[in-house]
Amino acid sequence: MEMEEARKSPRVRLVNRRQLLMRTIDVERLIEEDHPARAVWEFTGRLDLSRYYEEIEAVEGVAGRSALDPRMMMSVWIYAYSEGVGSAREIARLCQYHPAYQWLTGMQSINHHSLSDFRVRNHEQLDEVFVNALGLLSAEGLITLERVTQDGTKIKANAGGDTFRREEHIRKHLEMAQQQLEAMGDPESEEVSLRRAKARQRVVRERQQRLASALQELERLKAEKEGEIRVSTTDPEARVMKQPDGGFAPSYNTQICTDAAQGVIVAVEVTQAGNDFGQLVRGVESVEENLGRPPDQVVADGGFTTRENILEMADRHIDFIGSLSTGDGTNRLKALGVDPAFYPDAFIYNPGDNTYTCPAGNTLKIHGKEKLTGYTVFRYQAQASDCQACPFKAQCCPKSKKGRGVTRREDAPVVAAFIDKMNTDTAKEIYRQRSRLAEFPNAWIKDKIGLRQFSVRGLLKAGMEALWACLTYNIQVWIRLRWRQQSFQGVVSS
Repeated sequence: MEMEEARKSPRVRLVNRRQLLMRTIDVERLIEEDHPARAVWEFTGRLDLSRYYEEIEAVEGVAGRSALDPRMMMSVWIYAYSEGVGSAREIARLCQYHPAYQWLTGMQSINHHSLSDFRVRNHEQLDEVFVNALGLLSAEGLITLERVTQDGTKIKANAGGDTFRREEHIRKHLEMAQQQLEAMGDPESEEVSLRRAKARQRVVRERQQRLASALQELERLKAEKEGEIRVSTTDPEARVMKQPDGGFAPSYNTQICTDAAQGVIVAVEVTQAGNDFGQLVRGVESVEENLGRPPDQVVADGGFTTRENILEMADRHIDFIGSLSTGDGTNRLKALGVDPAFYPDAFIYNPGDNTYTCPAGNTLKIHGKEKLTGYTVFRYQAQASDCQACPFKAQCCPKSKKGRGVTRREDAPVVAAFIDKMNTDTAKEIYRQRSRLAEFPNAWIKDKIGLRQFSVRGLLKAGMEALWACLTYNIQVWIRLRWRQQSFQGVVSS
């Protein structure tokens, strides 16, 4: 009876994490038929990657280790960016266990150094791939160039704001790095492991190279501007730029041109310029270089809309839609203590004798003119004696001894035509659509890809990472508009 009442120990399967297992894996079935990794692989198979294959030294019939397939490497990077992964180390780790990465690599392990080197190996090759991808998307009717929008966004550099130093500091630390490198001697003579010794030497050498680059960049900037100059010792080519949140940080200005038909990015440039107005022409030229012709119409915000750009777009026979700020100078008048009742719109222009009449009835005669790009400024001045005797002097020109002056701006015919066009309902409606078309790719790249800060350093490499992000974005557009529709139609027909 006691034996029957005694509770027997339960028997369960133990979790043994120390064992090694050999299993049969069907790599083809690691991911579903409609998995986006398959779409990425299909698209890269259509790209011309011959330049990547030409530089491979390993050839058939000759001893040596086979090279990693460029198509596979490109597919892995594109898929990784689409999943918000921009770290070569993290991708190498994912390749060990993640089904999508295992399917793309065919269960191969990839060293993070190989991944990192492939990403920034050759700017011209990646540029050609991006253009080749645009050709494929254009052939499928996803690009028309009837309307292209341009927008800029600031992406933080891989450097901190506290890394900006003066010339004396850079020279001092460059000398210290050189002394440290010389003191390390031959790494093979170290008692510690050869690998660790070479790693330490590599770190010091890379620091020395960054400091030398910072010094070169500083010398270049000294030739362009005066005053105190500082550059980052981490990324010398980065510039401090204003951020959307109002703060400032080392950044690069990324310019993206988007075709309005389906939202495909047709050009991308990374610059050191803190503003956008000087980037419009280059954006149009990049579109023409990539697709063989300029866009019919370009839409951009007020940051790009200057009289210089209006004239340039007219010379190129491109319909330009933008927001031109006229600026009436009220802020300056407010600072001078001028009462709003005596702002320029209170003065009456007399075209017959080309004069102005002030609210007090005095006459302002032409005092000179200045011809600028896209417009001419005419200056009018009242008699000093009239203003001194005027009872409204304290409200009209409290700080002026010469008397009150006003200006009249006369726009060039092309600019005047642009202003008239932008007052039409059609132009206003096109401009209202700008933010939805132009700003979406920037937001997607930052939010989905996670490219709020570059993983690499230097203007050239930052430009390459921007190309990777935009190539990934375009392939995602193709997946959504073409590949998934084709896959769905295939399922329905079967």
